[in-house]
Amino acid sequence: MATASAFIDIPASAEQVWQLIGGFNSLPDWLPFIPRSELSEGGRVRSLQTADGGVVIERLQAFDDAAKTYSYSILQAPFPATDYLSTLKVEALGQGARVTWSGRFNAKGVSDEEVVALFSGIYQGGLEALRANYPA
Repeated sequence: MATASAFIDIPASAEQVWQLIGGFNSLPDWLPFIPRSELSEGGRVRSLQTADGGVVIERLQAFDDAAKTYSYSILQAPFPATDYLSTLKVEALGQGARVTWSGRFNAKGVSDEEVVALFSGIYQGGLEALRANYPA
């Protein structure tokens, strides 16, 4: 099983950051390459539309509001991976917050290195877009 992870420090409280990213349907609020998200199955499944028109369907696997973290799996996506499980977490860091986005998965049709690079890029790009919401 391959893994990828990225983190970024943000000059806002963990509570403020969680307020923006903690909802399972909130990706369009901070992630430019996901302009649309629709919930189904009582809020446990989200259907995402990517900026290039692709569709990603994800299932919420765990949610802990107090710990400011949630985990989700991918049910359908154009990614070369299977058995995907990802976690988004916000932690207090002094006066600011650290956001970590990580995942584990099996490569499908490509090398582990290629799929790790793909998800590392998605996570890092997403976190940089999130950071842009909080000017220093």
